[in-house]
Amino acid sequence: MLVVIKGAGDLATGVALRLIRAGIKVAMTDLEQPTCIRRTVSFSTAIPLGVYQVEGVTARFAKDAAEALRIIAAGEVPVLADPEGHCIPLLRPDAVVDAILAKRNLGTRMGDAPIVIALGPGFTAGVDAHAVIETKRGHMLSRALYEGSASPDTGIPGNIGGFTEERILRAPAAGVFEPLLHIGDMVEKDDAAAVVAGVPMRCRIGGVLRGLLQGGLTVHEGMKCGDVDPRGDKSYCYLASDKAMAIGGGVLEALLHFSNGTLP
Repeated sequence: MLVVIKGAGDLATGVALRLIRAGIKVAMTDLEQPTCIRRTVSFSTAIPLGVYQVEGVTARFAKDAAEALRIIAAGEVPVLADPEGHCIPLLRPDAVVDAILAKRNLGTRMGDAPIVIALGPGFTAGVDAHAVIETKRGHMLSRALYEGSASPDTGIPGNIGGFTEERILRAPAAGVFEPLLHIGDMVEKDDAAAVVAGVPMRCRIGGVLRGLLQGGLTVHEGMKCGDVDPRGDKSYCYLASDKAMAIGGGVLEALLHFSNGTLP
């Protein structure tokens, strides 16, 4: 089975790891300049660097579908700078997973592949995709929905260590993002993690800097640019999150549900 995952950020990477470990081949797509902040656990990092590993699995930038097929044959994960998914008809995958997490459908259709699965709000099972995976933390997290939609976006980040919005770092102004620290650094409240247009982006809590946007990107004021984990465990910066792995399990369930005789 070959699955194309649209999006290659941290949650999409958790999905990819789950599928790869179950023996499923994966190709991924993302923006030419990825905006994921948890870069150390995102296969999208292969786009600017050329090659990148997460938890022992190697992802490699592919310039087109033909190169992607060669990378798959070599046992690695191709990542294409192809946010619209133009490679999908050329790769002819058994399934497509929309893991962009834009909170709305940016163009995914049930006809894109024999099985189409979408993550989070903005999709309806049976309309946009054959299955939708719940991404909101709580009792329903990672459940595969074969009817209806995932919970709407609340705009409130998940609770980690008793903190929600406080752990998120947002651009203090519009301009070019200039990091001052690195993912994995320990920080205290009010430490400056980056500068935008001369304005410091300060941490609101102490902990470990788990995510930080790539330097040199142009950002808008209020854009999510970093993440502080109050638990302070540096190893979490290099492991796919519990949420990502759980969602990956939901995707794997849906793939098996459809491929083992319950065809859409």
